[in-house]
Amino acid sequence: MTPQSDEDEVWRQIVASFNDTSELDSADQPWPDSENLPAEPPRRVVKPPEEVRQPLPEEFAGPGRGGEAETEDDDEGHYVPPPPPPLPKTDTATKLAWLALFGGPAYLLLSAALSWRLQGWMLFTAVAAFIGGFVALVVRM
Repeated sequence: MTPQSDEDEVWRQIVASFNDTSELDSADQPWPDSENLPAEPPRRVVKPPEEVRQPLPEEFAGPGRGGEAETEDDDEGHYVPPPPPPLPKTDTATKLAWLALFGGPAYLLLSAALSWRLQGWMLFTAVAAFIGGFVALVVRM
């Protein structure tokens, strides 16, 4: 027999015994009652809302609103984050790389929108600025 026919025979046995009960489903291990579902699902009881009472004006007065005096304990539960650190200073090379990255395509879009005739070296410079700015920023990472 070839290995393929052995696999086919094993597969046929698995398919034939698919609906057979296993040895674990015998009567000596009954199904626990806690796993049985009730015949009808429990009904949800919706209670009508209680009558809404309008708050009195003095109930609106809280700390700082003419009610109780504001204490320092009120601020204890609020988190106040520290001020963020200052942004790092950028050097001239990074600023030029960002300018080239956005300036090259911006120049090309502006020239296309205003129907300017571009000479070959202008087009080359704009594309080279974009590529050079991108490469410079990636290398500096």
